[in-house]
Amino acid sequence: MARAGLRVRGSDAFPETVAEARRRAAAEGLDISYEATAVQLLDPAEHSAELVVCCEVLEHLPDPEEALDVLGSLASPWLLASVPREPLWRALNMARGAYLRDLGNTPGHLGHWSKRGFLEMLSERFEVVEVRNPLPWTMGLCRVRS
Repeated sequence: MARAGLRVRGSDAFPETVAEARRRAAAEGLDISYEATAVQLLDPAEHSAELVVCCEVLEHLPDPEEALDVLGSLASPWLLASVPREPLWRALNMARGAYLRDLGNTPGHLGHWSKRGFLEMLSERFEVVEVRNPLPWTMGLCRVRS
């Protein structure tokens, strides 16, 4: 999106992740601003956007519903969100011999959703416009309800 001349901003709760993102953007000559802030602390007055993308985040949060409420206040009008599809995610981890002691659960994953469960959670807050299922994720393009 930055290559297309669109304004792109990113945030992550971990400063080291933000530092790495800045380094990679600079190496590619991309004008992207980054901020080390947890999603729950993003202020709509400063961080609203026509499209908000939240990929590979919700499963790490103790209160993903709170995060979705914040994202809904930022998105004007679009939100693209994704999570790993369970139980497929864990099964694929186990098939490759990863995280066997945790039955395939990736470290840091607190939330687990089937496709149906994730879409139900999104539908409580948004109009789900389109769903894609690139293996092994569920992605929902949502519009904030007026």
